[in-house]
Amino acid sequence: MDTLYVGAQASSHPLDPLSAGEVAAAAAIVRAAHDLGAGMRFETIVLSEPEGSSDERRAFVSTYDISTGDLFEAVVSLSDGIMKSWIPRPGAKPRIAPDEFLMAEKIAKADPNFVAALAKRGITDLSLVCSDPWSCGMFGHADEEGRRLIQTISFVRNRPFDNHYAHPIEGLSAIVDINRGEVVRIDDYGVVPVPRTEGNYSSRFQETWRTGLKPIEVVQPEGPSFTVDGYGVEWCGWKFRIGFTPREGLVLHDLSIKDGDAQRSIIKRACLAEMVVPYGHPTGVHPRKNAFDCGEYGIGVLANSLVLGCDCLGAIHYFDAVVNRIDGSAETIPNAICLHEEDCGILWKHSDFRTQETDVRRGRRLVISFIATVGNYEYGFYWHLYLDGTIELDVKLTGIINTAGVMQDGSIGRGTLVSPGLVGHIHQHVFNVRLDMAVDGPNNTVVEVDTVLDPPGPTNPYHNALSIVETPLLTEKAARRNGDAGHVRSWRVVNREKTSAIGHHPGYRLVAHSALRTPHAPDNQVGRRAGFVAHDIWVTPTRSDERWPAGDYVNQSKPGEGLPKWTEQDRSVADQPITVWHSFGHNHIVRPEDFPVQPVVHCGFILQPFAFFTRNPTLDIPPAKSSHSCCA
Repeated sequence: MDTLYVGAQASSHPLDPLSAGEVAAAAAIVRAAHDLGAGMRFETIVLSEPEGSSDERRAFVSTYDISTGDLFEAVVSLSDGIMKSWIPRPGAKPRIAPDEFLMAEKIAKADPNFVAALAKRGITDLSLVCSDPWSCGMFGHADEEGRRLIQTISFVRNRPFDNHYAHPIEGLSAIVDINRGEVVRIDDYGVVPVPRTEGNYSSRFQETWRTGLKPIEVVQPEGPSFTVDGYGVEWCGWKFRIGFTPREGLVLHDLSIKDGDAQRSIIKRACLAEMVVPYGHPTGVHPRKNAFDCGEYGIGVLANSLVLGCDCLGAIHYFDAVVNRIDGSAETIPNAICLHEEDCGILWKHSDFRTQETDVRRGRRLVISFIATVGNYEYGFYWHLYLDGTIELDVKLTGIINTAGVMQDGSIGRGTLVSPGLVGHIHQHVFNVRLDMAVDGPNNTVVEVDTVLDPPGPTNPYHNALSIVETPLLTEKAARRNGDAGHVRSWRVVNREKTSAIGHHPGYRLVAHSALRTPHAPDNQVGRRAGFVAHDIWVTPTRSDERWPAGDYVNQSKPGEGLPKWTEQDRSVADQPITVWHSFGHNHIVRPEDFPVQPVVHCGFILQPFAFFTRNPTLDIPPAKSSHSCCA
C-alpha cells in the first residue's frame, strides 16, 4: 500500500478532485491487481464521489487493452491502497484521448494509399498536411466491425503557421484503427481543388491595427468579495465547492445561499453532461461528422490554461485541474478554472416622482469558468451566480468553423461560401446539462407552467384574462417535455414538503432561452445515439450510475443509450431527489463574418428563484458609487 500510494496527497474534503499523486496511485493499484500488459491504457481516472458520509477516498478507473479491445471499470480505495471492484464492459470503446490526436495523423500520413491520394491533388509536402482526428460513429461498414476508429479530416497549409482550416482537402479521409495503429481504408470521393486563399487571423500575420481603443481596466482596490478555502468558495451568501473531471470539465457541488440566518440548498451537483455537434451536409466525408465532445473526447482534458489579464480580468483566483494521460500518469492543467466577479449593471432602481427620491443598487455576479479547445473550436463555459439568487450558464462559442471545399460541380452544398472555394456547412451545437436539484432540501418535484388565454365568456367579457396552468410532472415519461412559445412555457423545481410564510412552495424556475428543436430524424446518427436532443427537459431520479445522457461510453455507441433507455422505466420523479436534464444549443447557419475566426456567440439557460424567498433578497445591498467613474 505504501509503495502504491507514494505522492498521493491526502484531500481535505471528500469532494475534492483527485490530486496528481492520487491519479498515479489509482493507476498503480489497478495495474498491480490486473496488469493488462503492454497494451494497457487508461481512459479515465477520476474521483469516485461519495454518496454518504464515508471518509474513504476512492477513485473510479476505466482501463482498456489496445491488443484485445477489452475495457474494464474498477473502483479503488486510495485510503486502503486496494482495488474494490473490477467489471468488464463488453463492446464498450473508450474516448479518443489527446495523446491519440497526432498519433492518428501520423498513422494516416505513413499510409502509401493516403500519400497517393494527396499526390493526386498536387500535395507532396507532408509536413504541411494537418489531419484532425474525428470520431466515426457507427455506419455499418463491414471492415470497421470490432475496431476502435478515428476518421481524419485533412487540411494543408500554404506555409508554416498558416491557418490550415482555410485549405481543406475536400473529399478525402483516412479511416484509422487507433488501437492497431493502421489505416483500415481510404475514402476518396474525388479531387476538388484545394482553396488557396489565405485566412490568417493571428497577430503574427496582422499588418495594421485599429486605433482609438482606450484601455478599460477592472479595478478592485480592496480585493475580491469571495473567499476560497481549498476547493470551497463563499461569496455574498453563496457557498459551493469546485470540482473537475476529464469528461465534464467544471463541476459545481452543493450550491446554497444564505437567507437570513439559514443557509438554504439549491443544487447538489451541476455540470455539462454531454454535447453533440452534428453537421448537415449529406455527401462525402461529412455525414460522419457528429462529434460528442464530452463522451467521445472529454471536454475537461481539453481545457485551456487561462491567461491573466486576457482570458480573465480583475482580481482572479485560479484552480488547476488534474487529468490522467492514457499511460496512467497525471497531467496538471495550470489555471484551468477562473473565479472572479463582475459588475453586471443595475441590480434594481426606482425613482419616486412624488418625493423625488431615487434608489439604485449596482448588481454584480460571481463567474466560475473554463475554456476548452476541441480541434478547430473553442467553448467557454461560464457559470454566473447573482446577488438575487439567480444561477446562469452562459456558453460562449468561438474558434474556427470546420471548413470544407465546394462540391464536384462547384456548388457549395449545404452551407455558406466564406471565401473563394471555401464553405462553412450548416451544423448545430447541442448541449445537455445535468442538474441534481436540491431546492430547500433533497426532495423536489418539477412543475410545468403554461400561460393560457381564457375563453371568452361572462367571466372574461373583454377577452383579456390570462390563467396560469401548473402541471406537476410526476413520472419520467410525463417529464419528457418541450417548450411551447405559444404558452410561454417554463418549468419550476419546487419543494412541496415546505411552505413559505406567504403560502408558497419554495422553487426555482428554469428559463430555457436557448432550447433548440433539432430537426434530425430519429433514425440518423444523432437521433439514434444522441437521444437527449429529442426533448428540452428530462427528469429522472438522481442515481450515481446514471450520469451520461447518451450512455456511459459514447464512442461508436449503440442506439438508444442514456436518457431514452432510462426513462422507459417511467419511474416516479415526485417528491424525491431528482435530476433535471436540460438540452439547449446553437443552430449555426454559418456567416462570412464567422471566418477566419468566429466572434463569440452565446447560448445557455437561467435558473431563477421563484417563491424561494418571500421578497426581494437584495434590499440589504448597500448603495455604491464608483470613485473611478468620470465624465468623458
